[in-house]
Amino acid sequence: MPQKPHRSHAARVRPMLPKSTHRRNFNLQGHAHELTFSCYQRLQFLRAERSCNWLIESLEAARHEKDFAVWAYVIMPEHAHLLIWPQSSEYNISEIRRVIKEPVGRNAIAFLEENSPRWLSRVTRKRGRKTERLFWQSGGGYDRNIESPHVLQAVIEYIHLNPVRRGLAQAPQDWHWSSAAHYAGGISPLIPDQI
Repeated sequence: MPQKPHRSHAARVRPMLPKSTHRRNFNLQGHAHELTFSCYQRLQFLRAERSCNWLIESLEAARHEKDFAVWAYVIMPEHAHLLIWPQSSEYNISEIRRVIKEPVGRNAIAFLEENSPRWLSRVTRKRGRKTERLFWQSGGGYDRNIESPHVLQAVIEYIHLNPVRRGLAQAPQDWHWSSAAHYAGGISPLIPDQI
């Protein structure tokens, strides 16, 4: 894997895979994973600093508990992108996603119950006899295996350019909730692991 990503034309366009009707997980040794989690109904829960801090804290705890490296991330108002690399020969990406997302959802719903109960109806869903309160969109989110250094560089650039493409920052390193500042020699809320 390369030491530092370089800017390329490939970073302007998100590397895509063919769409499928059912998402499958591939727990393959040596592969990195590009993960995307969206908030329930694309609500901008991650606009709040407290929610971003919960996600950073959860990511930090999960990377130690589940033995994976965080190579890049960005937290946008309604979704987050992560690039992680499981370090164990055997791992379960579904379990890694659960360990990252679950504490954030639990903290957010508890906060709404205590401080903003009027929001609860917007995040409550009935499924048969079961009632759920959701912070994250149902399902595991987007998961893509990365094994090529060329694709890895393009994914890091894609992740870091998200705030710029949305008009939220002039340069990737200007967005606080991203590893881009670290790559540019500055400080990020969560220090990514070296590639």
